[in-house]
Amino acid sequence: MKHLNSISFRVRYSETDQMGVVYHGNYAQYLEMGRVEWLRAIGFSYKQMENDGIMLPVISLQMEFKKSATYDDLITVTTSLTKLPMVRIEFDYEIRNEQGDLLVKANTVLAFIDMKTKRPTKCPTQILDCLQS
Repeated sequence: MKHLNSISFRVRYSETDQMGVVYHGNYAQYLEMGRVEWLRAIGFSYKQMENDGIMLPVISLQMEFKKSATYDDLITVTTSLTKLPMVRIEFDYEIRNEQGDLLVKANTVLAFIDMKTKRPTKCPTQILDCLQS
């Protein structure tokens, strides 16, 4: 199972450090953008999930840096689901530049949390329905 979605955008000047490359901490935001748009692409809104009382905090983040992105580079974040979610949902990512060079490989694991009880809960059935349609 590999549900894929890709988004592309240009690196903003404010995202770079004194060496002119993307500051490493900004890649976590790029991964979040990829996840949110991945959910939207399958027909589900992160905002709606929170309105329904479910939050999705990151519990694991791994990144392997291969090459640097610089100001005004057009980069593409490809997000893929690794397996059907249960109480956790796991994504793999690749970030590439306009030339197709691999910049970053990453993985995140997030947990579905009931906002009232602050306890783990099962993946919303709406997400599973979207994945199976």
